[in-house]
Parts: sequence; C-alpha cells; structure tokens
Amino acid sequence: MKERNITLPLKEMPRQWYNIQADLPTPLDPPLHPGTKQPIGPDDLKPIFPMGLIMQEVSQERFIDIPEEVMEIYSLWRPSPLYRAYNLERALGTPAKIYYKNEGVSPTGSHKPNTAVPQAYYNKQEGKKRLATETGAGQWGCSLAMACNYFDMECEVYMVKVSYGQKPYRRSMMEMFGAKVHASPTNLTKSGRDILAADPNSLGSLGIAISEAVEDAAGREDSNYSLGSVLNHVMLHQTIIGQEAKKQLALVGEYPDYVVGCCGGGSNFAGIALPFIQDNLREDKNVRCIGVEPAACPTFTKGKFTYDFGDVAGLTPLLKMYTLGHNFMPPGIHAGGLRYHGQSPILSRLYHDKLMEARAVGQEGAFEAALTFTKTEGIVPAPESSHAIKGAIDLALECKEAGEEKTILFNLSGHGHFDMTAYDDYLAGKIKDVDYPQEMIDQSIARLNELLGN
Repeated sequence: MKERNITLPLKEMPRQWYNIQADLPTPLDPPLHPGTKQPIGPDDLKPIFPMGLIMQEVSQERFIDIPEEVMEIYSLWRPSPLYRAYNLERALGTPAKIYYKNEGVSPTGSHKPNTAVPQAYYNKQEGKKRLATETGAGQWGCSLAMACNYFDMECEVYMVKVSYGQKPYRRSMMEMFGAKVHASPTNLTKSGRDILAADPNSLGSLGIAISEAVEDAAGREDSNYSLGSVLNHVMLHQTIIGQEAKKQLALVGEYPDYVVGCCGGGSNFAGIALPFIQDNLREDKNVRCIGVEPAACPTFTKGKFTYDFGDVAGLTPLLKMYTLGHNFMPPGIHAGGLRYHGQSPILSRLYHDKLMEARAVGQEGAFEAALTFTKTEGIVPAPESSHAIKGAIDLALECKEAGEEKTILFNLSGHGHFDMTAYDDYLAGKIKDVDYPQEMIDQSIARLNELLGN
C-alpha cells in the first residue's frame, strides 16, 4: 500500500512564525491615515488593535516566537497532515506528483484558527474583553468565536448577508462558541444604516462588514477589532502552514516546483507560499508560487496597485495593495471567502515585483475540480479551496502535456461540510460563471482616484 499521509511529530511543530518583511527586496509602502492621507505609526492603530499585534504588523524580525499558550491550543490539530494525492494523479494521467496540506482538520474546519488564536491571545493579554469582526463565508467568524471562547472573551460577528443566508450552519457554529452574529449590512451601525438607505436589498460585502466591525470596536473601550486576512500579522501567523509542509516534504525527499493556494485577502496562500518564497529569495530556489482567484473577483489579474481603504466607509487606514476599489460590490458567488476587493499588501508587493503569480478561474471550473477531488481523494473541499484544486489540476495537466515530472503542492484551506447548498446548486446546474465587468472595475477605480486626488 502506498504511503499517503506524511506525518510530523508534535515536537516538530514550528515554534516561530516566519516574517517575510525581513526579506522583501522592496519594503512595503507605509499605511496612510484615512483622514490626513499621511503615513501613520503604531500609536495610530492602538484604538482598535493591541500593541502586541501592532508590533508584529511593523516588525522586521525574520522569526517571531509563538507564545506557549498559543502553542498549547495549536496542538489540538497541529501539525496538520500532508497527503500525496495518488488517486487524483492517476485520474488525471499526469506524471506530476501532487501533494496537499489539509487545513480542514482544525476544530472549525479551515486554516483560520492559525491567526484567530494568537489574535485573541494578544488582545486578552492587554485586558480586552470583547472582539468585533467581519466574516465572509464564515470560516473566520467560526475561528475567532472559538478563540474568544478559549480566552473567555465576547465575540461580535458581522457576517456578509449573502453568506449569512447561504451558510446557516457556520452561523450556528459561531453561536455554539458563544458569538453574536449579525447579517451585514445591519441597522446596528452608521455604516450599515447608510448602506441600507442607499440599497435596502444589499447582499453585503466584506468591505461593508469590516466598516461595521471597526465602527463597533472603536466605539467601546473594552473592545478591539480583529481581521482574518490581508494584514501583515495575519500573514505572519499563517506561515506555520508552509513551514510544516517544508518539513513534511523533506521527510520523503521532496521539494515543490509549484506551490498553489486560493486568494481572497491572501492569508491561506501566504501561509503555504511565503516560506517557499523565502527560499527563492535567500537560497536561490525557483519555486513558482501561484495564487488562484475567482474571475468574479479578479483582484490581482484585473485590479490596480494603489492605495485604498480596507472597508467601504473609509474608516480603516489606506494600504498599498492590488484593489478593485473599496466600493466594489462582488456578485453573490458561493466562494464567499474570496469576495474581497483588495489583496494583502505583502502579496501585492510580491506580485508587483513578479515574485509570485496569479490566475483567475470561473465558478464552474472550480466546482468541477472540487467534484474530481472528492471522487478521487474522498474529501469535500470548501468552495474557496476548490480554486486551489483547480489551479493544481491545471498545472498537473500542463505537466502531462509537456511530459514533465514536476512536484505540485497546494493548500486545502478548509473542508466544505457546511457548503452543501452550494454543491446542491452546482449539481442542479445553477452555478454559472461570472466575470466581473471591466467597466465596473474602471468606474470603481475612477472613484478611488478622485478620492485620493490622483
């Protein structure tokens, strides 16, 4: 019998996060104050973030120690397994080797607890009793709710309305952990009321939900805001994924030619890819790292590299990133975790400097890839993760056509057990490809340029 699961002993779990800011050839552009448009410093972020996370956000240290309290909770599911996808390889008839890191084994079924736990920990250390956040598909909301439960904190979640309806069981899981969940936009915040006044039938977006959560947190002394993707400290925490994968592949004498992850705000792709991009930068390796995004939200492939707000209301600092414009209203695609207008500043810099690649795929192709994976490997993936599977399958077929025996590693960022409505729709022929119109992107960017005075 072929060995499929490459295990890593608990004692081999990485004890530090990797910070790529120490190795970036081009430093990140500073965040700007939303009012003055001038560079901000750590003190400007204190109203919504704890200093422990703020210092990680700006740190230039290559490695940052993981607190023991965080390690203890990580040990519930980490190290996560790495598998060789023999059945998928055979079904594709490819000479390529395909490996996947299964982050769906976490308590909430995705990679999100890797950052939710340390974020709750650092907030608790500084005396906060409550965290407010947004969530798209619900993986992040579930994960922060779980982390707040472990650290005896309250959790308020603004869930994008279209996902609130599509994914009721993720909402149930958040509530089981003690969180309060609201379908965003709501009447609870000025940001939400303004959106509803303009469009009472708004499906919501991550940008809207972020505005509501930031407004909520900023209005209470006992509360902070928590973000599940995009920011530097989130990318940092997720690097435990790629560090583990590197050790696991070494156990069988392997090293990837390609590293693939889906891309929304960037956290799971960063988690699997940044430790390998480190090797490219410091050890002259030549790993091709490819982020796969939905054609309905083509941030890398059609967006602009510029300063933009992280939210619709313009409450957050401006970040230099690939963006579709913060007023971007994505279609109600089923991969709700990928419906964000901007990309991580770290990944945006890497993409701009051609140190990573990006591809956009349609919904139909992503769901088809998901079914192929389920039938061959026996795992139902999250719709977000199916974009990474589609990217890996495409690469494997390219290897087949070229007759190349390459090694492909992708991040299975979560399972799809709470996404069966989406699969029901796909099997019924209701899932159709959606390409976001270029004219809509142009209009959104034009409004952004006018706001910034460009």
